Amino acid sequence: MLVLSREDILTVFSMRDAIEADKKAFTLHSQGKCRVPLRINLDAADHKGQYLFMPAYAGGIERAGIKIISVFPGNAAKGKPVVPATVILLDKETGEVAALIEGTTLTQMRTAAIAGVATELLARPDSSVGALFGTGGQASAQLEAILTVRGLKEVRIFDVAFDRVRAFIEANSAMAGRLGARLTAASCADEAVDGADVITAVTTSPRPVFDGNRVKAGAHVNGIGAYTPAMQELPPELLQRAGRVFVDNREAVLAEAGDLITPMKEGRFGEEIIAGELGQLLLGEIEGRRNDEEITVMKTVGFATLDVVTAYEILTRAEAAGVGRRISL
Repeated sequence: MLVLSREDILTVFSMRDAIEADKKAFTLHSQGKCRVPLRINLDAADHKGQYLFMPAYAGGIERAGIKIISVFPGNAAKGKPVVPATVILLDKETGEVAALIEGTTLTQMRTAAIAGVATELLARPDSSVGALFGTGGQASAQLEAILTVRGLKEVRIFDVAFDRVRAFIEANSAMAGRLGARLTAASCADEAVDGADVITAVTTSPRPVFDGNRVKAGAHVNGIGAYTPAMQELPPELLQRAGRVFVDNREAVLAEAGDLITPMKEGRFGEEIIAGELGQLLLGEIEGRRNDEEITVMKTVGFATLDVVTAYEILTRAEAAGVGRRISL
């Protein structure tokens, strides 16, 4: 098997590559070519964490794999990733392990690329101001993804832990500058949202992180961070105002996303609010943004086809470049 580290991945795989890999995964999923059980979540109550197991089979590339991922918020104090992960990709002919891939980087890139795909498909082409909520382990990749697909000039950063905002800006200003954007610290959620063309929320908040009534007409919003029924970072008012609401995986979102589950239970709206999946939009089966004043929203909880397809694309490039370390068990 080929073992690929973070450094190996970054040597052969870019954010643009990740966006194209996600497009392939979304298309295969919406074509019904994949088998994706809902992920298994196990609580690690003693350590205030979670273990997640995410298997999938991706037809079209005929590859199966599994991502083993944990969410341990206490890792931040230990200088370790809060969301460590490993991806195992199987050989299509023998069923043996073909690759063992450092999954934290893969997850960061494929998850950020979801917002990249959605923003590329749905945000107004003239978008110039962005807002990013959350400065955790996903945030840098999320920033890179939206800057890869839209020529934003300013991105406002907000986090309830304001000291983290300054550190985030310091760490990411060079990358943002190369992509033509200036990062600024927002002192409150309203300051971040007001006038923003592209808004990305990447938090695990149990309650909405901004006022949905302040989102400007024509904005596009990505809901990335909330992935359980108990989490809800997007305000219901935003979803009610939105002209088009898209998801990555309808079944998974309706089972796992508190952003939709909670307001549905409250009777604010039903499943009809979902216009469709990103894969259907890529296939031309449904309509995207219909005018410049329409608010568009994309909600994702992630699903394992994204990991399998991204792992396959990374492995293909690594083998061609002679990158990685081969081992036998």
